[in-house]
Amino acid sequence: MKILIVSDTHRKDDNLKQVIEEEKPLDMLIHLGDSEGSEVLIGEWVNEGCRLEMVMGNNDFFSSLDRELELELRGHRILLTHGHYYNVSLGIEGIYQEALDRECDIAMYGHTHRPFLEERGGITILNPGSLSYPRQEGRKPSYMIMYMEEDGSVRYERHFVS
Repeated sequence: MKILIVSDTHRKDDNLKQVIEEEKPLDMLIHLGDSEGSEVLIGEWVNEGCRLEMVMGNNDFFSSLDRELELELRGHRILLTHGHYYNVSLGIEGIYQEALDRECDIAMYGHTHRPFLEERGGITILNPGSLSYPRQEGRKPSYMIMYMEEDGSVRYERHFVS
């Protein structure tokens, strides 16, 4: 399974469209919030059969997206959230504890506009960064690809848009 993970596109969708075109075919696209209305368009940009999973961010004022989602994929429980309710700008302790409490082994968040990937206590915590307004050193727009095999093994790739 090839899963594109993005966040914080803030309706500046050129990089998102480019990444989708370059990474197709996709089995799933996960958007971790702050699409600011583009969530209704993303389905038109992906290949047929691509599953969409999206959550609301702190700037998605009129969105009907869920605040959080939990997915079960190939033996993994995955928490999807924008992250602002867990104070991710101050660190990952809150989201780590939430994933632990919910018995999730993968937690994905956005909000900080900084890519992040760490395994802690058996839980993989990741942030794909932002495709529109990156804030990490070098300020390159970023996203992640998660490959999930039939046996449940997972690998992650960080990517930067040049």
